[in-house]
Amino acid sequence: MKTFPIGGIHPSDNKKWSKDRPIEVMELPDQVAIPMIQHIGAPSTPIVKKGDKVLTGQLIGQAVGFVSANIHSPISGTVTSVDVYPNGQGQRRMMVVIKREGDEWMENIDRTPELKRDCKLTPAEIVAKVKDAGIVGLGGAQFPTHVKLSVPDGQKAEILIINGVECEPYLTSDYRNMLERGEMILVGIEILMRAISVKRAVIGIEANKPAAVELLKALITKGGYKGIEVETLQTRYPQGGEKQLIAAVTGRQVAPPPALPISVGAVVCNVSTTIAVYEAVQKNKPLIERVVTVTGKHLKETHNFLMRFGIPVSHLLERAGGIPDGDVKLLNGGPMMGRAVVDITAPIIKGCSGITVISDEDTARGVEGVCIKCAKCVAACPMGLEPYLLSKMARLQKWDIAEEHNTVDCIECGCCSYTCPSNLPLLDYIRIGKQTVMTNIRARAAANNKK
Repeated sequence: MKTFPIGGIHPSDNKKWSKDRPIEVMELPDQVAIPMIQHIGAPSTPIVKKGDKVLTGQLIGQAVGFVSANIHSPISGTVTSVDVYPNGQGQRRMMVVIKREGDEWMENIDRTPELKRDCKLTPAEIVAKVKDAGIVGLGGAQFPTHVKLSVPDGQKAEILIINGVECEPYLTSDYRNMLERGEMILVGIEILMRAISVKRAVIGIEANKPAAVELLKALITKGGYKGIEVETLQTRYPQGGEKQLIAAVTGRQVAPPPALPISVGAVVCNVSTTIAVYEAVQKNKPLIERVVTVTGKHLKETHNFLMRFGIPVSHLLERAGGIPDGDVKLLNGGPMMGRAVVDITAPIIKGCSGITVISDEDTARGVEGVCIKCAKCVAACPMGLEPYLLSKMARLQKWDIAEEHNTVDCIECGCCSYTCPSNLPLLDYIRIGKQTVMTNIRARAAANNKK
C-alpha cells in the first residue's frame, strides 16, 4: 500500500469510541452566534443589522476579496446583535447573533432527500455556485473552495484527490459521511471533476477504514461512476495533510511555498467538503451545517452530529452527558492538531470536525529536559524540516535563521513534539516562529509594493 515518503508517526487512533455511532441530526438551538471569520482570508462583512428578520440559508456575511467566503444564516429568526464576542480560543471576533423563530428556509433551496446526479453546468458556473454557497475546506484548513477550483492561467489540473484519510486520532465525522452519504460524495466528485476539467479522481482512504473502502468501491461499480477510484493507503499520521496525500497517491512532491498543489497538477478536497459541493450545486444549499464528532474516553455518550453552525460547544457537551468529573481538556479537533477550547459558550464553526474531551492525565506533559541531539524529531517530520533547530531559533528570536530554514513550511502536525524523548514543546515554539516569520515576510512585501 502507498504512503508518503518521509516522516510520520503511528499514534493510537482511538476511533473506537465514536466510529460506530451513526450520524444524528441535532435539534435546533434557540439562538446561534455566527462569526464573520470562519475561513482563511479576509473576514466577511455583516450585511444584516439588529432587528432584521432572516431565513435559513440567507446570506448574512458578504465575502471581501477573492480569498474570503460568504456566510449564511443556519436558522430563521431575528438578528439580536451584531457585535464582537470571544470565540473558542478566547479571541474576539465579529459575530451575528440570531434568535430562532421556527425554521423557514429560502425558497430556492431544494430540501428533498432524493439524489440528484445529472449536472450540466459549465466549470465557471460550478465555481460560482461553490463561491456563493460559502464553501471552505472542512478538513480543518478552512481554505475557500472556490479558490482551489479556480485553476490559474498557465497551469492545468490532471487529477482530483479526495481526502478520506481522517488520520487525526478520535475523529470519525468523515468516516461516517463515507459510510452513510457515499453517493452524495460520488456525485460531488463528478461535479468537482467537471469544475476542474479532469478525467481521473482518486479517493484516498487509510487501511484502518475497510468498511468505507469497500462501500465506496461497490457504489462506484453499481453507479457506473467513470474515472473515480479508491486507493487504500497505509495507516500513518499525518497522511491527511495535503502535501502528504498528494505524495502518497501520485508520488509527486509539492515544492515549498509559494508553490501550491496545482503546481504538480493536483487539486485536493476533503470528503465532507465534497458533500457540501454536491448540496450547493445540485440543491442550491449554502454551507450552514456539517457532521461534528463529540468524543472522548470518559464521556458518557459519544456522537456524530449533523448540526447547524453557531450552536455553542456547551450544547454538544450536554448532549454527550456533560463534562466528565475531574480535570479534563476540551479540544476543537483532535489531540494532534486541535486547539484548546477555553470558552464553551463559543459557537461551532465551519472548520470544526470534532470536539474531543481528554483527561489531564492523558495530556500531561513530562518534565522538560534538554535536547539530546537524537534527531527523532527530524526523522518524524513529514516536511523534512529540523524541528529542534526551528524551535531553538524561535526561543532565541533568531527569526532570520528560522526563515532561512523554512519554518513557514511547517504544517503544525505535532509529530516532532510527540516523538521528543526530552518532552520539549517543539511545536509550541515553532508556531511562534512561523507566525513571526510570516508577519515579517508580509511586512517586507508591503514595503516593497510601496516603492
